[in-house]
Amino acid sequence: MLEVRNLRAGYGAVDVLESVSLSVPTGACVCLVGANGAGKTTTLSAICGLVPVTSGEILLEGSEIGGLRADNIVRRGVSMVPEGRRVVANMSVEDNLLVGAYTRRDDQIGSDLEAVYRRFGRLRERRLQYAGSMSGGEQQMLAIGRALMARPKLLLLDEPSMGLAPQIVNDIFRTIREINDAGTTVLLVEQNVKKALSIASYGYVLESGRIDFEGKSDALREAPQIVEAYLGAAP
Repeated sequence: MLEVRNLRAGYGAVDVLESVSLSVPTGACVCLVGANGAGKTTTLSAICGLVPVTSGEILLEGSEIGGLRADNIVRRGVSMVPEGRRVVANMSVEDNLLVGAYTRRDDQIGSDLEAVYRRFGRLRERRLQYAGSMSGGEQQMLAIGRALMARPKLLLLDEPSMGLAPQIVNDIFRTIREINDAGTTVLLVEQNVKKALSIASYGYVLESGRIDFEGKSDALREAPQIVEAYLGAAP
């Protein structure tokens, strides 16, 4: 589905990513983890066309998308749930969801809206409420629902657990697993490494703009570097 090869990208004259390569197979859930400032959000933003690419390749189903406008990348089937949710606070829940379908011109938007409401019953209850008046967990549901309204082949999620209570985090990760199980390919950026590895089949560890190491999730959970740095000191 997605191939990122030797990617350099950043802001202005500064490259945050030095040489990032990763692969997300069709139907998989892959996670990208690392410390604050490692370049995780920049990686997702470059894939989405929100950060300029200095060099390297970003291939979606074999076609280069690096350098395309963000709206064209959405049309190609990539949708992102941004860090901090970024719902439009003074718009209703339903209008926020419809914003997610802004690139579409088909006649299935109504049925997809109903599908989001079936998945997130709370959003149906609050559909006429201003998005900014909802709790953080409800806003995260809204951000995910908005991204799904684009009918993505590839769903990118940036720190979906940030600032949420533990039970809400469990609910969000269960939802991500369900979305992946239903056939949507997922690339997950997450500081909660334990949670990320629990639903991803493969993981990459990003350090200072480079992939430090990678592997299957089961192996990463046992790797001394991961245990010490992210899961608590080994006994």
